[in-house]
Amino acid sequence: MSMTLDRRRFLKQMGAGVAGIGFLSLMPGTLEAALLKANSLPRSIPELQGVSSEAILRFVEAVEKQNLGLHSLMVVRNGQVVAEGWWAPYAPELKHTLFSLSKSFTSTAIGFAVAEGKLKVTDKVMSFFPEDKPAEVSSNLAAMRIKDLLTMTTGHETDTLRPLLQETSGGWARKFLSLPVEREPGTHFVYNTGATYMLSAILQKVAGQTVLEYLTPRLFQPLGIEGADWETDPDGINTGGYGLRVRTEDIAKFGQLYLQKGKWNGKQILPAQWVEEATAYQVPNAPSATPAHDWNQGYGYQFWRSRHNSYRGDGAMGQYCLVLPEKDAVIAITSETHDMQAILNQVWEILLPGLKPAALPQNATAQKALRQKLASLTLLPPKTNTSSPIASKVSGKIYKVQENPLHIDTVSFTFNKDKVTVKFQDGEEVHQIVCGLNEWVKGETQLPGSPPSFVPMQRKLPLPKEKVAAFGTWTSPDTFVMTWSFNQTPHTDTVTCHFEDKTVRMVFTDSIVQKAPERKSERPVLVGQMIG
Repeated sequence: MSMTLDRRRFLKQMGAGVAGIGFLSLMPGTLEAALLKANSLPRSIPELQGVSSEAILRFVEAVEKQNLGLHSLMVVRNGQVVAEGWWAPYAPELKHTLFSLSKSFTSTAIGFAVAEGKLKVTDKVMSFFPEDKPAEVSSNLAAMRIKDLLTMTTGHETDTLRPLLQETSGGWARKFLSLPVEREPGTHFVYNTGATYMLSAILQKVAGQTVLEYLTPRLFQPLGIEGADWETDPDGINTGGYGLRVRTEDIAKFGQLYLQKGKWNGKQILPAQWVEEATAYQVPNAPSATPAHDWNQGYGYQFWRSRHNSYRGDGAMGQYCLVLPEKDAVIAITSETHDMQAILNQVWEILLPGLKPAALPQNATAQKALRQKLASLTLLPPKTNTSSPIASKVSGKIYKVQENPLHIDTVSFTFNKDKVTVKFQDGEEVHQIVCGLNEWVKGETQLPGSPPSFVPMQRKLPLPKEKVAAFGTWTSPDTFVMTWSFNQTPHTDTVTCHFEDKTVRMVFTDSIVQKAPERKSERPVLVGQMIG
């Protein structure tokens, strides 16, 4: 299947103008330029590819009603994108943190290395790290293979990531090898992000490149994936099990490559045998008596088996690359959800029945409704209060902030008709965030402590700028609440500013705590006194 079409042939093939609704009018207007890029997947109308526009619309409405926190959705059928949408301030050109969906990309790097003869899945893990050998090598550690890393059956009783993260000066592989291996490798599934890190470390050993560098000419360039970035450990090794950022369409392309058994533009870039092995049921991952859901269908090589004979890569808080071979479909989703199973339930209950074996009659009414819905997706509340008598009294004033871990010295708020500019001064520079009133305002920031992080990041100074979109609202005459969306991550900060007399008290609540309360936030409360 060709992934590139010139504009005229593209529009002709897509049936532009069918039923009075042209192809480009079906998709959000701001996407036109992106849709026609040579390295984009081709686009089509849902019914032409046997997909019900009504089903897609019902799915979007259902996930919104359940407050499942979607940031983007892309549905691909027969190799063609039939629906796509981003909840503002998320957007098609922005990357998104993948969390453990990164694991499937690391597995793919191992597949390329196997094909190139750089290693075998039966190779022993210890053989790659003679310099990190512990004083005593247990029989279980000695027996551990690359395949055991791939299938999460290393023999550890718990995930090894936490001990690795505690090694802030490096040596993660050495730490991994020092940990007890309680069970015989290959016999017991335990989800183990540290195991995926070891795959990354092994790849870098045999290839002399990071996983990101290694995948660039082999995977990213052929698929037209540009600008990917990946977190590293203190030694410069990609974290492997998390930390990759790519765009929603890149996720869809990755799934489409696997759906096509490793072929792209008619060329076999990843061996079909590896695709079969990686996505097959390799090991059980739950007791047989467990009620059926999508986390007990078996596990492959860093891919989960799913219900309905499908498989997926997925990541914390709802990052999905779902491949349905029997339906010739791929579904890419990014989100920050409190219930990952609930999103998949909606896929099975609403989207799956809408995938038909042949083209459907045109449905102009449903197509128009879907187009309008996809074009208007937003995380912005429907109404905000843009004014308060307090605003004019505090606008432009400088508040001296009490000593705090972020080393913020002063803060100020400048209100005008449609936005507020917030400036934080630390010992180095002024950090500015502009919040729209009733709209998102996009910018960048290096504000200390931002963005919130689900997995502790190995931050290097100077901190890079992070994209942020922000809005604010008065929830009472003396309380102004800002929402900062770090829209290349799933996360937001809610900053509640309480004004009283000549003081301001700023309370930070990140969305990680709201979605996963077990992840306690240690964000400081900032208290400032007006000085001018």
